[in-house]
Parts: sequence; structure tokens; C-alpha cells
Amino acid sequence: MKKILLSAIALLAFGFAEAQNREKGAIELIPQIGYSSANYYGEEDFDSNTISGVTFGVGADYFFNDRWSLRSGLHYQKMGAKGTGGYEEKLNYLTLPVNANWHFGSTRKWNLNFGPSFSMLMSAENNFGDIKDEANSFQLGLAYGIGYKIEVNEKFSILIDMQGITGLTEVPKESDFTLKNAYSSINVGGVFKL
Repeated sequence: MKKILLSAIALLAFGFAEAQNREKGAIELIPQIGYSSANYYGEEDFDSNTISGVTFGVGADYFFNDRWSLRSGLHYQKMGAKGTGGYEEKLNYLTLPVNANWHFGSTRKWNLNFGPSFSMLMSAENNFGDIKDEANSFQLGLAYGIGYKIEVNEKFSILIDMQGITGLTEVPKESDFTLKNAYSSINVGGVFKL
């Protein structure tokens, strides 16, 4: 009886572990929302603080096998920084990441993603008004993140992840110093297997 019970438990555990595995050609759609934090970095020592906001969008994973997928999507992201004396710069981007996504762990519930991101500037303003004409309209960045899926059933999971972007292009069109975006977010989303 003990052997039968242990065999049944092992079979159930294997079934739950295999339920989240994705085969070649599987697609997951991931609407998500999160809390973001951004700041500038560069060669100068800026006296700036992080600016926070809400990020949202929809992602998608196309699976090549149970370990690798291509992760992309469209995300609305708030970047910029706060300066001394209440000065703020708020830059809103629409970002398209194109990331390799590695699914790891015995049940493939963890994922680690990395790759380029392409951001279009939607709006830019400071305390004095619109500064969109002074900022570059395109940002190339290095995107990276880690996440964990909580399975609800075979077709739906909840994803909790952390994402980051290091801007590789300058924020201002013209400047005597280097000024780039640094961005991070904590997100929650629903994972729908199509």
C-alpha cells in the first residue's frame, strides 16, 4: 500500500510539473501592470532622485521549446528624474522589448529574460512645460528581468516579475554631458496560453 501511495504522489507531482511546460510553437499572452522607478545616469555626478509611476502593457512569449522563448510586447513606461528644489522631468515611452526568455527550474516556472528594447518617446515635460523637442524621440536600451509563474490551471497562470532597462542612447538631443535612462519595475500579470 505504501508503494502504491508513493507511486501515485510521484505521478501527480510529475503531472503538475509537466502542466506548465510549453511545447514548440506555444504562445502566451501576458497583460500586466506594475510599479516603476526611474532615474538618470551618466558621466557627471547628478544630484537627482528616482521618479516613480505606473507601468502597463501586454507581453507575449513564443516558445521554441520548453526552455527558451522569444518575449516581446508593448509597454507604457514612465522615465525621467527628480532634481533639487522640486524640479522634475517626466518622459513617457512606448517600449517594444525583443528578449530571449530562458525558463528554468524543475517545473520551468522561473524565467530570466534579456535583450534589446526599442522605445519611442510619447511625451516629455518638466516643471516649466513641454520639452519633447529637446529630447531624443528614440531610445535603444538593454532590457533584462526575472519572473515566476504561479499556475492556476493549464491555460492560465499569474506572473510576478521584475524588469529593468539600461538606456544606451542619450536622453537630450544636444548636451555637453552623458545623460541616459535607468528604469526598473515590479509587475503582476495574467498569463494566457493560446
